[in-house]
Amino acid sequence: MPNHILVDGPLPESILGLFDEGDILYQITDLQDEDERWGVIEGYFTYGHPATDGNLMDRMPCLRVISNFGVGVDHIDTEAAKKRGIPVGNTPHLLDGATADMTFALLMAAARNLVVGDKFARSPEFIHYDPSLWLGAEIHGSTIGIIGMGSIGKQVARRALGFDMSILYHNRKPDSEDADFQAEYVSFHALLEQSDFVTLNCPLTNETRGMINEDALRRMKSTAILINLARGGVVDHDALVTALDKGWIAGAALDVTEPEPLPRDHPLLTRDNVIIVPHLGSATTRTRHAMAIRTVENLKAGLAGKNLITSVV
Repeated sequence: MPNHILVDGPLPESILGLFDEGDILYQITDLQDEDERWGVIEGYFTYGHPATDGNLMDRMPCLRVISNFGVGVDHIDTEAAKKRGIPVGNTPHLLDGATADMTFALLMAAARNLVVGDKFARSPEFIHYDPSLWLGAEIHGSTIGIIGMGSIGKQVARRALGFDMSILYHNRKPDSEDADFQAEYVSFHALLEQSDFVTLNCPLTNETRGMINEDALRRMKSTAILINLARGGVVDHDALVTALDKGWIAGAALDVTEPEPLPRDHPLLTRDNVIIVPHLGSATTRTRHAMAIRTVENLKAGLAGKNLITSVV
C-alpha cells in the first residue's frame, strides 16, 4: 500500500529520490486551503517550517507522524501532537558543525567589515588604498559569550579556542563539560557586560523569546557585536534597531529573523552595521543531505509504527 505524505512546499530532486517509489506526495502550500486530500494524509514532512498546530493536525485524521527537516520545532505545537499520539521527529546533531561554522563566519564578517568592505571595493569610490578605512575589531584574544552551551554552542567554543579567545557561556545551569572548552559559566548579565562577541546558539522557548531586549542590549559593550544563529524570536528587533542606531552595540549579524523574511521595508535591511543572511546556518551540501536522510528515515519509521530515530515527541 502506498504512503500518503504531505509536504509544505516543493522539494529538490535530491530529497524526492529518498522516498519509496510507491509513496504519494501531496504538495499543499496553503495549509488553510480546503482540500479533500487532507483526509488521506498519513505522514507530514515539514520542510519550510510552517506553523503546525492542533487544528491543522485535526484536518488530517489519518496522520501518524510529523517529520521536521531541522532541529528546532518551535513552529510545531508538540503538546498538541503528544495529546493526539502523533510522534514528531527532528534532526539533532547532524548540523552542529555547519551551524558553528556559520556562527564564526558571521562573527568574522561583522568584526572585519567584510560586507561593507566588499561593497566599497566594487564601488567607484575605491580609487586608492587608504589604511584608515574600515578598521575592524580584533577577534583573536577577545572574549566570546555563548548563550546556549548545547551541542552547537560547544562546537562554537571549540572554534573559539583556536582563536585564543576567552570563553564565557550562559545556560540554565553550568555544563559539566565546560572545562573541556576552557569556558567559564557566568550569569546572563555578566556575559552581556563582559563579552566582545555575543553568540546566540539556544533554542527558542518561552524563556528565551525576546531575551535580547532593550535592557540586554544596553548592558552590552558599545564595541560588542551580536550574532544570532538561534531563532529570530530570541531578539527584540525593534530594540536591536535602536541599539544599532544609538551605538549601544557596534553591530549585529543575523542568520535568522522574525518574521522570516523581514518585510522589505524593515529598517534592519538598510543598516550598514548589520549583516543578514537567509537562514544559512546548516546550508552546506553535506549537512543538508544528512538532514534529508534523517527526516525521511523518521517519516518512514513513523509510518511503519516504529520508534523514530530522533524525536521530540
